[in-house]
Amino acid sequence: MFGAKKHFPEPLRPADAETLQPAAPSPAPAHPRTPPDGNETVIRSENFRKIRAVVFASMNMSAALMKTRDQVRAGIEEIAADAVLREQLHITPGEQTQIVGEILNDMFGVGPIEPLLADDAVTDILVNGPDQVYAERHGRLELTPLKFRDNAHVTNVAQRIAAAVGRRVDESSPMVDARLADGSRVNVVLPPIALRGASISIRKFSRRNITLARMAQQGNMSPEMVRVLKIAGACRLNIIISGGTGSGKTTLLNALSHHIDEHERVVTIEDAAELQLQQPHVVSLETRPENSEGLGAVTQRDLVRNALRMRPDRIILGETRGPEAFDVLQAMNTGHDGSMTTIHANTPRDAITRLESMVMMANGNLPLTAIRRQIASAVHLILQIERMRDGVRRLTRVTELAGMEGDVIITQDLFAFRYDASAYQEDVKGTFESSSLRPVFATRAAYYGLETTLMEAMRP
Repeated sequence: MFGAKKHFPEPLRPADAETLQPAAPSPAPAHPRTPPDGNETVIRSENFRKIRAVVFASMNMSAALMKTRDQVRAGIEEIAADAVLREQLHITPGEQTQIVGEILNDMFGVGPIEPLLADDAVTDILVNGPDQVYAERHGRLELTPLKFRDNAHVTNVAQRIAAAVGRRVDESSPMVDARLADGSRVNVVLPPIALRGASISIRKFSRRNITLARMAQQGNMSPEMVRVLKIAGACRLNIIISGGTGSGKTTLLNALSHHIDEHERVVTIEDAAELQLQQPHVVSLETRPENSEGLGAVTQRDLVRNALRMRPDRIILGETRGPEAFDVLQAMNTGHDGSMTTIHANTPRDAITRLESMVMMANGNLPLTAIRRQIASAVHLILQIERMRDGVRRLTRVTELAGMEGDVIITQDLFAFRYDASAYQEDVKGTFESSSLRPVFATRAAYYGLETTLMEAMRP
């Protein structure tokens, strides 16, 4: 592995990306992570540049990348120690260990931000050029001391992440949605679109198995809400999860999916695969962007249409954001009960309005009344989730669509979060309240033998 004198001045080149391992943290890292303190001093030092150049000039990269991180570590430590002696570099053993860790992060991870991926408390990682790395912990953004060497370093890491899932990002295609091997969502924007350097936004996938019960323990919803949502899943209700960016829509969708019967065939459709369903019979589909000639794109609408021919019991769409809304409503209305999707909206009523707009994008000739009747017939529940000012995600409303009255869709709130305005402080105070109304889907619950359980859960 070592001794072959091949020179690799830049290990993260796009040409090498196909040979690299997927950029993701191992579930239980056994190797020491590079501490964030002193990161800028180390990776931008002349000593780091010299040792890094010697390491990559002394390694057979193709052979090294076929091995594990721990197997390669010993060889890099030996080369680094020889370089320190030969070049008479004035560095401490601690700095030498940091340099070796940073080189390994470049080879097997995502560079300087690898420690953040290993930190379970971090939910979002935001790279704004080489000098700014923010992390979200417990709903709050904080600036970290981590730095990249330069903008080219950020770009190389971004290109490697994209290449790992068969996508590309460069000057001709400066934006891309990708994912890490663990399901974490990644968005990349390169210059000249990003004026202050390459931008990488990572929405981390939680290693913990988030369930509805755990969400109730965390204060995201009430135990009564959990019981009603479990019944809704068992009764195969069509559910839309509405909320803003980063409000926890996908997490809630994953939690709801735990209550899908294991004998059902589920087809998931996403731009970047994030859903982690536990059922044995799941078919996961992912969109494909167009190639450099502008051909070969596969959109969500294409996948929804194709999914209807795959004999699904349920279709789960990661996010509805365009003309595919028309096909989703068609699927919900044609026997694919229990289908779910997410949508960006601030209230359940706004979610309905957005659905109307997206259906009109697909078929502008449909009268608005017909669109509303389709929505009222297809959608049973809208779950409104919100990231509140204290950083806690809460299920603020469980809204049922109760049919049409004239040209208006009638809704009723089964549950709502009422915050206490008189107790204003850093933490949001409030209670989850039941409306005590009889749900329209109680008749459907009776068909599944769950009406009594449902009415007990609705009692205040």
